[in-house]
Amino acid sequence: MVDVFYLDCNAGHPEIFPLVLSTKTQEIFNCRINEDITDEKPYKLIKKEDIIEDLNNRAAVSDFYPVKKVILEYPGPEILLVYDKDFKYGLNFYIIGTEEGKENYFNAPEVPEEQEEYKEGDIEDKHIYKPPVSKPWVSLGSEKEIDDESVKESKRQITYMISRKRREFGAPIKFSDYDASSVKDTYIECTAYQDKNFTVKQLEKDVALLAVPKVSDISTQTKWTYPKNATTQYYPREFSEEEKETLSQSKPLADFLNNLMLEGPDDIFCFKFCPSDPNIIAGGCINGQIVLWDITAHADRIENIKTGSTRSKKNTLKPIFLLEPDSNKEAMYIRHCAISSIENGHKKVITDIHWLSDTFEINRTGTVFENRNEICCQLVTCSADCTICFWDLRPQKTLTPQTTEKKKEETIEIPSDIPSTFFHLDLTWKPFAKIKLSKGETSIDHCPIKLGLNEDHLVYKSQEKLLAQGKAIKAGELSIYHNLEIETNSFLKPIEEFCTKFFVGTEEGEVVYTDWKMERDPDTGRLAIKKPVSLCGVHDGAVNTILRSPFYKDIVLTIGGWNVAIWKEGVMFGPLFKSCCAPKKYTSGHWSLTRPGVFFIGREDGFIDIWDLLEKTHEPALSQNICVTMITYVKPWTLSAKQQFIAIADYYGTLHILEIPWTLSHPSTNEVASVSYYFEREVKHLEYVEERKKIRKQEKQQMEMEMEEDKNKTYKKSKEQVEADLKLDYDSYLELEKNILVNLGLIKAIEPLSYMESM
Repeated sequence: MVDVFYLDCNAGHPEIFPLVLSTKTQEIFNCRINEDITDEKPYKLIKKEDIIEDLNNRAAVSDFYPVKKVILEYPGPEILLVYDKDFKYGLNFYIIGTEEGKENYFNAPEVPEEQEEYKEGDIEDKHIYKPPVSKPWVSLGSEKEIDDESVKESKRQITYMISRKRREFGAPIKFSDYDASSVKDTYIECTAYQDKNFTVKQLEKDVALLAVPKVSDISTQTKWTYPKNATTQYYPREFSEEEKETLSQSKPLADFLNNLMLEGPDDIFCFKFCPSDPNIIAGGCINGQIVLWDITAHADRIENIKTGSTRSKKNTLKPIFLLEPDSNKEAMYIRHCAISSIENGHKKVITDIHWLSDTFEINRTGTVFENRNEICCQLVTCSADCTICFWDLRPQKTLTPQTTEKKKEETIEIPSDIPSTFFHLDLTWKPFAKIKLSKGETSIDHCPIKLGLNEDHLVYKSQEKLLAQGKAIKAGELSIYHNLEIETNSFLKPIEEFCTKFFVGTEEGEVVYTDWKMERDPDTGRLAIKKPVSLCGVHDGAVNTILRSPFYKDIVLTIGGWNVAIWKEGVMFGPLFKSCCAPKKYTSGHWSLTRPGVFFIGREDGFIDIWDLLEKTHEPALSQNICVTMITYVKPWTLSAKQQFIAIADYYGTLHILEIPWTLSHPSTNEVASVSYYFEREVKHLEYVEERKKIRKQEKQQMEMEMEEDKNKTYKKSKEQVEADLKLDYDSYLELEKNILVNLGLIKAIEPLSYMESM
């Protein structure tokens, strides 16, 4: 008899790996229980190559897959498989994963036989079995608890009788699908509810509190699907006295506070440089006020530095504000020189601001006149208070001259650090025209957040003219805005055939094409804004960008939500191009300055999507990661004919400047004409679709009219026609009756009675 080596599972044997072998696996490896493996020989040696081949053929289906690593690392050619009849290790088989364990299994020590002879002292220690003696059962009250916990029927059972009408016996049954959400009579729903009997009410709670000298309240937006209010308490982060002393003596901090800064009354949401004078800056505050800065006094920081050899006389320009702290030694706090009246301006945050071109100016009715001064002196702003305002920088022209004594009394001393360029506007500046975009059917107005004017692509002057103005200012001349007054409209020449329409992007994602020119109501005689020419809700989020193409003045790019759209001015059917939904929300964008079919779109995940309409129109041609946070602004710039850059600002305030590759900055042959042909083709497609809609609408109306006529149409018959119809019906009935009686053998074939004979 073969000695079996038994291993104690509680002692721990890392060389033993239990597994389950199915009947199929037992047949493959010839290890069938009670046939190939018996009680006398409960083991089998299996070649390692056969197991590996089974793993390759059946992969995870193989029963050896859980111990694949052990089999591959086994050093020997054969693996010992042992039948675990008593499930000592939990499964029906196990393998031994080491050669040493296999040798111990075959060379197990012999178990000594029990000795029948005992020593004299061992007899007393031997345990003698005593059978248990039954005792009477004593009740401890448990039967009462069992009786209380048992389920008993306390209500009388209700009996239902279901019957069916006899005429429905044997009727055909038609099965169909029902929607469980809409049909409530085919199922019973047991919805969960809160049972107050099983609700645990918390009476006491241990909360740790920490007393701090300062408290900070912070609120945040939560998802509307699961609103939740939460609070937290923490240590205030404060500097120690040593840290304060070290920080106060820090040179980098002092240089930072003394540089790179324009002072305003509130947070600035948007700003624009003046196209006529780059030293004039206009900004829109979060409280609805407009701020003006004049940095003319700091223009001398533009230094002329000789480059190259000493013989070269070529000068280079340096920026006004440098990033290096050593370049700006003087204090650079620049206070605003004028601010608008908070009572007469916007009531909410100013979302966009534009300078009107220096080629025209408008009056309070929206009529366009020539600008004789050729200086940008008017602004247009939009705000979240649903208004669009027009502003003028020039003082009102006084009709009566003031005496010298009166002028001296009204003179106010101006601080030396504030320019007096727009002092006449400070705290009294108010818009000369204000319009609202009404929705018409309701009292709620559209909320404009972005504007796209007709002359935006012509607003910036040439570099030579700006340099000439800079030299004049540096030579000591006064600003071009000094002694500038509003001229009477009677002396100005109106500009005929000027397009006063402009695009507006709303907070709801709508693109509105409207007119700023007002018209008089024929009934009341009051000036009123015209109704929007067109309104399209193509964006699934707030519109954040409206830009006209630098190549086509009637092509406009709008960005909002998760898509972009391209419009053609004058085409009211809809956008020429609308992208599909992007993986992330679009935040900003800009046209390419050299390629008419390319534009750059910034996303909230830090990527830039580059669209090329000549290559793809269903998806971006290229996506490039820039940063890890949201991109807030994108602006390309051409440095030379061979080099073009793009500036990208992110949410953290970091400015990224990248070089645009050659393929995206240099247009192909006739690219302007090709892109123009693409836009014309899309216009024709829109016109065709609109025409088909009109045809379908007319066909539908025609069908409805015909159905209504058929429904209301009545037929009036004469007495003779009614009798003739009755005669035909009765003759057919008599013919049917005759055939039935003849077939039954009740009568012979006879001539049927006519209708008149029967009468």
